[in-house]
Amino acid sequence: MKRTLSALVLAMGLMTVQGQSQATTAADIQEFTLNNGMKIMVLEDSSIPNANMYLFWKVGSRNEAPGITGISHFFEHMMFNGAKKYGPKMFDRTMEAAGGANNAYTTENTTVYTDWFPSSALETIFDLEADRIANLDINAKMVESERGVVASERTTGLENSNWRTLMEELKGAAFRAHPYSWPVIGHESDIAAWTLDDLVQYHKTYYAPNNAVVVVAGDVKLAEVKALADKYFAPIPAQAPPRDIKTVEPEQKGERRVYVQKASVTSPNVMMAYHVPATRHEDYYALDLLASILSQGNSSRLYQALVDKELALEVDTYFPMSFDPNLYYLMGVAAPGVSADQLEKALIAETNKIAAEGVTQEELEKAKNIKLMDFYRTMETIDGKANTLGTYELFFGSFDKLFSAPDAYNKVTTADIQRVVQTYLKRANRTVAILDATEETDK
Repeated sequence: MKRTLSALVLAMGLMTVQGQSQATTAADIQEFTLNNGMKIMVLEDSSIPNANMYLFWKVGSRNEAPGITGISHFFEHMMFNGAKKYGPKMFDRTMEAAGGANNAYTTENTTVYTDWFPSSALETIFDLEADRIANLDINAKMVESERGVVASERTTGLENSNWRTLMEELKGAAFRAHPYSWPVIGHESDIAAWTLDDLVQYHKTYYAPNNAVVVVAGDVKLAEVKALADKYFAPIPAQAPPRDIKTVEPEQKGERRVYVQKASVTSPNVMMAYHVPATRHEDYYALDLLASILSQGNSSRLYQALVDKELALEVDTYFPMSFDPNLYYLMGVAAPGVSADQLEKALIAETNKIAAEGVTQEELEKAKNIKLMDFYRTMETIDGKANTLGTYELFFGSFDKLFSAPDAYNKVTTADIQRVVQTYLKRANRTVAILDATEETDK
């Protein structure tokens, strides 16, 4: 018997209740805002004696400008290099001594720091984070050391990743005005040119408490989190709000193309991207389901049409969450003997087919079930819960949208899938990037 979306909701809900982590509802999320503007969300979950703290800073490459590109990612490195109380290398050492671990990531829109630890170490984590927020040591020697690390990371990344090479060139062609045009890691000349004043001002502006959302989840109590937030975070002064991003990317009115020659490429790579609305737009759910229909699993459209037919070695889609209108990516690596032109035409043929004929109800239900399974699998752990809560708070405007997401996906129809393909995945809205080992020939 086919399992419907509502049946899977029930099944996965029960599974979560019976598993290691507690089921979570909107009523379980408690939140408060400090006088300095820092918003803190708390999820009490005593399923294991651990906790986490996820600090979402509303700063990414979209907040940069020519001359300081890559500076958001640079702070992902700098924030671990010492402050007033905990000096160089002491952040990691202190956390590890308390049984904890950490990581961080930077995107076009956000920079997120993740701390995982035994709940008994909660105060230590507050102390560590408050120190580097309020008193980060931005000194010339440390800056030059990390500048070299980031410059090397940029060079190595472009050498080792064909997708990264293609995406950098594609974004530069697809965006004429918006800051999404440059890579998160920044331009090489900008990395070499940041000044100490650039860094000090950037940290003061974007690492202000009024520019953060903090999620604490796990074996904690709201009263304890409030008391520690008042002690460690509340004394940090708010700053003037960061400048708004006012630039709106003009409508693309014709296909754009870029060609990249790279001697080490053994098979042509093709990446194409289409302008789509920001995550808060009502079409987000249909576009997200379309990505699953196109590329998730061996029965997906692109896999069957390109990989099974030996036109491609691999295919994929990429649809990032985004504060502003961004890009929807399709990509593939050509199979031996297949040209970039053949692969490009095959990718386009599949989206054109959906535009003309739509998708089946069975394909759509499968995609919905995949999304729902992924959703509940993520929500089975306190780390998944914390990351997802913060993500929905920032990208959808409220964590409440997290709990209505299954219904939002469920409401998408086959007509919606066909409509978004017709609206967005059209030639005039497309940028194509090709990576090959030989010089492009005239057509």
